[in-house]
Amino acid sequence: MIRGSEVARRGRTTRRGGALKRQSLRAVIAACCASAVFAAPALAGAAGPGAPGAGDPYFPGYGNGGYDVSHYDLQLRYQPADDHLQGTATIVATATQDLTAFNLDFALTAKSVLVNGAPAQFSQNGLEMTVTPPDTLPEGEMATFVVEYEGTPSTADVNGFNPWVRTADGALAIGQPEISSWWFPGNDHPRDKATYDVAITVPDGTEAISNGVNTRRSSLAGWTTWNWRNTEPTATYLAFMAIGQYEIVGKTGAFGQPFITAYSDELGPLAGPAKASIERTPEVLDFLSGLFGEYPVSAQGGVVPSEGLNFALENQTRPTYSHLFFQDAANVSVVVHENAHQWFGDSVAVDTWRDIWLNEGFASYAEWLWSEAHGTGTTQELFDHYYNAHPADDPFWQVLPGDPGAENVFHEAVYDRGAMALHALRNVVGDEVMTDITRTWAAEHRDSTGTIEQFIALAEQKSGKQLDDVFNAWLFTPGKPAVNPATGVAASAARENVPAPPAVAEIDRAHAHLHEH
Repeated sequence: MIRGSEVARRGRTTRRGGALKRQSLRAVIAACCASAVFAAPALAGAAGPGAPGAGDPYFPGYGNGGYDVSHYDLQLRYQPADDHLQGTATIVATATQDLTAFNLDFALTAKSVLVNGAPAQFSQNGLEMTVTPPDTLPEGEMATFVVEYEGTPSTADVNGFNPWVRTADGALAIGQPEISSWWFPGNDHPRDKATYDVAITVPDGTEAISNGVNTRRSSLAGWTTWNWRNTEPTATYLAFMAIGQYEIVGKTGAFGQPFITAYSDELGPLAGPAKASIERTPEVLDFLSGLFGEYPVSAQGGVVPSEGLNFALENQTRPTYSHLFFQDAANVSVVVHENAHQWFGDSVAVDTWRDIWLNEGFASYAEWLWSEAHGTGTTQELFDHYYNAHPADDPFWQVLPGDPGAENVFHEAVYDRGAMALHALRNVVGDEVMTDITRTWAAEHRDSTGTIEQFIALAEQKSGKQLDDVFNAWLFTPGKPAVNPATGVAASAARENVPAPPAVAEIDRAHAHLHEH
């Protein structure tokens, strides 16, 4: 993601990040594996309610315990004139404990709830919706929850926060780390991925775009229904919806897959540079698959609204880009960044939001790799440039990519220092091993999640080296790493007054909105 707004707290307790002391890497990994589930389960044999949060170290109230969702079926009807949304969500889930009650994350007004076809009691408080089924759901049993609801998303503020964007011709449901609660009820944490069927009914002449492929479009009595299907497990924040006046084009993209783009009819002169950038997506994906392995999802594309968005987000199968990225010229770097996330961030999601470096470091480094392949600056030249762009006393070096804290999840250091960390690792282990690490990580964690500790363990296994020096210096220690072969900082990084590689201008334009708070 490249974004220009602060991460929201939605009124929940967050933890301030600090240096993770890595006296024993393997002890950390052991602890991580021992606590593979955030929320403490009910005592063996005792039925009870699921936890009202997943226990994420940065956002403990996000998500819920007690069940695992496998599929969302969303039947939606939206009226742009008054921003009114009606919906029926059918959620297929499996109980992970004997469950007497469970929570859904939801900001709109529920009208009724069925659990396995029977009416269930429910209550709502802020973003927490508590459902009490008529009978206990046994551990391991698959269940179906059906929620009928309605509301005006743009007025559904929770503790002063609302990520829904109402536009002149429709709406945008796009956001990170959260957005789903403003358009469907669910388990809003990246650990609980699911597949999606989304049917969006809007007035004739209005387009509606979501993830995956458009399986059907039908019209009746002045309304058009757009059916979208997304068949790969997807985190809730990566499910999206864009409604308005769009030019939607379907083509065949890389690997013979559907390539679906949507450009706002109101882009004006920005339509040219936007299309010149996003239409290169198949070329970008072909390049990235050569580095990272098989493209992990079954569709591709891009969406550009004309207003309401000042960042880009890697919505699974269909990244969405602010029009601001194309104000000056075409920008392929942002396309590379968001599509690299299809491997790192989407297919392999963060296990907790503390693991954000695994998303943003890789996506930013992918921009450097693209530059290197296209003769606009080698990865070492780009490392040297960004290393020298921040003097030792720059607060930039106080943010730890491996544990940035909730308030710094999208700080520039997570991106740029994060990319430097990967290049430093490459310098230490060599190109061949680095490629092996990267491709193995993407393959072994496909359609799942990963932690920084798991990545470190893989890097040490593949390289046959103890890598505390490089990971401590770049991820977990405040301050600017010194020139040192053990930490991957080559002597060339110490050179000053070296002209910036040509790629820097475009990369910096792609990252500019990161700092527009």
